[in-house]
Amino acid sequence: MTEPLSDAQLADLRAWPSPAIANAIETFDVRSRATGFMTPDIVCRFPDMDPIVGYAATCKIRASIPPGDDPQTKAAPDWWAHIESIPEPRIIVIQDLDQPPIGSFWGEVNGNIHKALGAIGLVTDGGVRDLDEVEEIGFQFLSKEILVSHAYVHIVEIGQPVTVGGVTVHPGDLLHADKHGVCEIPHDIAPQVAAAAQAVEDRERVIINFAKSDDFTSQGLLNVMQGRAPYADEE
Repeated sequence: MTEPLSDAQLADLRAWPSPAIANAIETFDVRSRATGFMTPDIVCRFPDMDPIVGYAATCKIRASIPPGDDPQTKAAPDWWAHIESIPEPRIIVIQDLDQPPIGSFWGEVNGNIHKALGAIGLVTDGGVRDLDEVEEIGFQFLSKEILVSHAYVHIVEIGQPVTVGGVTVHPGDLLHADKHGVCEIPHDIAPQVAAAAQAVEDRERVIINFAKSDDFTSQGLLNVMQGRAPYADEE
């Protein structure tokens, strides 16, 4: 990854909802418009929270067998070390190898631990629980499921690419997430994305304002959308 964004640049990205971020990325033509955002099965559990922006720390989990019976089981301190190797702010991204998920890695305990480790939220195709307690500490959850039990949940892979919601996320990838979903921001354009979002908003605001005006006509709308004055074709 490139040099991490400054606090001010991160704040500028947090000021926009994820659809505006997606619109802004499209203007750079760096990837297909059909890629770079997660599928709608990854649901924001605390939609009233502000958007989060951070760098991905990744792992894979399993809950269907006891960790002592799984030769792939990884130690918690190794996971914590990986998290701390990622620039702050951090977003935890976890791929659950049990599908459908049966055991939650997440709740009040891990929410508090990971917040102390500099994480601001979680994205997973697994499950979460203890929703009231985690919302209270301001830690965001975006997950495929809400689950009751942790079953035999344990980590089996640390710091490798994971695929969640149709997006392959690498450690250090920059993510933006809110009540609409999750979007990956390419590093090479990240410093310019907030300004691009403002430019798109400025263009859209002209159209929206005309649509709300008493002078609205379909021909005037076409003119506005083509960058002309509403009544450019009138005598």
